[in-house]
Amino acid sequence: MIMNIDRRQLMALGTFGLGALSVPASASLLGAKGFTHGVASGEPSQNSVLLWTRFVGNGNVRLTAEISVSPDFAGAKIAGEVEALVDRDHIAKITVQGLDPNHWYFYRFIAPDGSKSAVGRTRTLPEGPTKKFTLGVVGCANLPFGYFNAYAHAAQNAELDMMVHTGDYLYEYAAGTYPSKEQALTGRAINPATEMVQLADYRLRYASYRKDPDLQRIHQVLPMIAMWDDHEFANDAYRDGAENHDASEGDWEVRKRVAERVYREWMPVSDRGNGSPRWSEYQIGDLATLFLTESRIGARTKQLDLAAALKGQKDIQQALESFRDNAWQDPALEMIGGEQQAWLASGMRKSKASGTKWQVWSQQCVMGELKLPQEAINWVSDDAPAYARERLAVGAMAAKLGLPINLDSWDGYPKARERALASAQQVDADLVVLSGDSHNAWAFDLATSDGAAGVEFGGQSVTSPGIESYLSGASPDVAAKALIDTNPALQWTDTAQRGYMTVTLTPEKATSTWHFLDTIRAKSIALSGSKSQTVQRGVKRLQA
Repeated sequence: MIMNIDRRQLMALGTFGLGALSVPASASLLGAKGFTHGVASGEPSQNSVLLWTRFVGNGNVRLTAEISVSPDFAGAKIAGEVEALVDRDHIAKITVQGLDPNHWYFYRFIAPDGSKSAVGRTRTLPEGPTKKFTLGVVGCANLPFGYFNAYAHAAQNAELDMMVHTGDYLYEYAAGTYPSKEQALTGRAINPATEMVQLADYRLRYASYRKDPDLQRIHQVLPMIAMWDDHEFANDAYRDGAENHDASEGDWEVRKRVAERVYREWMPVSDRGNGSPRWSEYQIGDLATLFLTESRIGARTKQLDLAAALKGQKDIQQALESFRDNAWQDPALEMIGGEQQAWLASGMRKSKASGTKWQVWSQQCVMGELKLPQEAINWVSDDAPAYARERLAVGAMAAKLGLPINLDSWDGYPKARERALASAQQVDADLVVLSGDSHNAWAFDLATSDGAAGVEFGGQSVTSPGIESYLSGASPDVAAKALIDTNPALQWTDTAQRGYMTVTLTPEKATSTWHFLDTIRAKSIALSGSKSQTVQRGVKRLQA
């Protein structure tokens, strides 16, 4: 058995003195030769982990991967050889087998000319009795909106064992769209300047994001499990289309295949063929089973459109009531689909039966029920356009009738949500749902008509603006209180700050801590504060 190394020692080696985890200068140069975008790791098991790098040479290049328990690579072992293929945008990935459970490792790649990649740090998952494991949870990182200070802070957080990315790793828009030219931060340019639609567009956008040193760093020091949301494809994507896709941009099925291909090239995730399940699970000793699902392009039905339902209607309330009682309650509306739902239900049943303490479900969109407060109609600025006031007025009327704010979230798929939560209740799962997408921080109790089903920890964005940007006439505290008062399942929220979550699991409790960065408009890892919420095992409700 190889001796384990304390994670604090490992972090110190990379941060203070030895420089073993430094990012080479060439990583900042888009289009450079050699190792260009750092290293990454992901999809750990008890005995394996996937390693990633990018090497640009003249044609395909065979690289050697080394792995060691020591940052100076004393006693290093050759993990294998892998080709950086031109056809895969010069990406090289290898899954290293035969590792010891619950161990930290260092790794690097070596080119035929003797040049070496940056040194990465990764780990395997624990096996058997496990006292503690901490996840970092990130999502919604729009590069021109600001600096990735959340990644920078997480990368130096010695408590973290692994990262979970809930999606919107990047955004598809043309420069000047979201954010606008006025909102965009100088020096945070994206490539290409046009919207990413074609294969080369997607590749260039990933390459420009991965120039960012803080994004490189978080990949370098921690393994990551990740799943896309919509913007890795196009805004509000679903199985058969997207809000931000039209016929002028070609066939949606082709665009989906291209986007998934490039995601799998540039992320530390497995290459899977057509028809292979996109979902996966990770066993963290006897402490937790972590389920990772896909809710955009595999099975999701098109989002309902309240505006379309009301168009041309003279009696708005009657139209809203009809929408609520019919279209919104349609059991055919799917978020993850029957096959994936059956896999998830089966996995939770097996996890619970094995004595695993927690069933953790990482997915993309907010699951808790969220309606607009009535007072929100007064939360727009005096110079807001008329349509903004009209939308809020309709939203307030819809809320009175029980309709939610966001039909792109699980709120737009209430029967699918009920099926998912019921499957957790049926096996008495200790369910913790992790979500992203909304750009704000949330803590929900989750329930069905049969009672408590679990809790949800919703993560705030790395940089993307949240609901506060639309409700600018209310202070964050006022908005948060009104949202909590209006929505009984909502136990806490922050509607104004960017950052990331840490979720610490022990046999007795699961605790989420939201870390809020002081700014994203300048490089800084200073925090403005933090907030924690806890659920005790067996309770299925957040601690008061």
